[in-house]
Amino acid sequence: MLRLPPVTASFPRTVEEALAQKVEHGLGAAFVAGGTDLYPNMKRRVQTPAHVIDIRRIPELHRLEPLPDGTLVIGACVTLTELIRSESVRQGWPVIAEAASVISTPLLQNMGTVGGNLLLDTRCNYYDQGYEWRKAINFCMKKDGDICWVAPSSPRCWAVQSSDLVPVMIALDASIQFEGPGGARTVRARELYLNDGIDYLAKQPDELLISVEVPRLGGARADYQKLRRRGSFDFPVLGVAVWVRTNGGDMVSDARIVIGAVGSAPVVSDEAAACLVGQELSDETIAEAARIAARPAKPLDNTDFTIGWRKDMVPVYVRRALESLRQD
Repeated sequence: MLRLPPVTASFPRTVEEALAQKVEHGLGAAFVAGGTDLYPNMKRRVQTPAHVIDIRRIPELHRLEPLPDGTLVIGACVTLTELIRSESVRQGWPVIAEAASVISTPLLQNMGTVGGNLLLDTRCNYYDQGYEWRKAINFCMKKDGDICWVAPSSPRCWAVQSSDLVPVMIALDASIQFEGPGGARTVRARELYLNDGIDYLAKQPDELLISVEVPRLGGARADYQKLRRRGSFDFPVLGVAVWVRTNGGDMVSDARIVIGAVGSAPVVSDEAAACLVGQELSDETIAEAARIAARPAKPLDNTDFTIGWRKDMVPVYVRRALESLRQD
């Protein structure tokens, strides 16, 4: 049985206390809320903080409310279950509730948080293993080694960004609010994720994710499609989020297409989205957008299913997502 290593914990009640404790303990500390990603990683010894700062007692991190201007504010500690059940979210931003509902299982949704899913560690078949397994093949560069077993000649790590909420938040043009010792700052979701399996976030180690702000959908529509081996529990091996605004009729005036779980960062296909603008969502237009969106997606041997088949599924799932908006 895998067990947690010895670790100390603290339970701040304000953001200021949490940040002060992070400064006190330095790189040996980690923020935690639900712990559904951190604690399994600690058991596998791929993350080894000596101190955890449990932020669940900070009231402002539990905000979940629409603002007067229509913006939805989601606190970092809002659980996936709360997100799924929120009437405001289901009515105003149904794609968020739908994406949250396909994350893991109901038990883990009760614990897992929005902030945790947005900052999810990158995943890989060679990294997400126990210590003895990793030691037996020689450690990878993401933890304790100097080689990427996915691409042994590569100078970088190819672990995959596998969050379900990330492609959706990028498609909705959400903003992420952080606070750190240097003050508060806001980062567009699109700009938060870096294409490197190790250095995968444009976030400082001592910053705390406070909330997510999602613009109102208004007349726009959005959809999320997920591919995984089993219909429950599994991480995505492909996730497609699309957002489309029309001119009041059937003509597309703006669009976004985001592909997740095919690289160390989500793939934002501006070219595919641009081909929709000024067009109706016809079979031909959707097929062309799906073809263009698939081009930059280059899955590698780091998750489930074969590489070629995963690549072939990208246009299929882009097409399904866009067709769902046409039906709406």
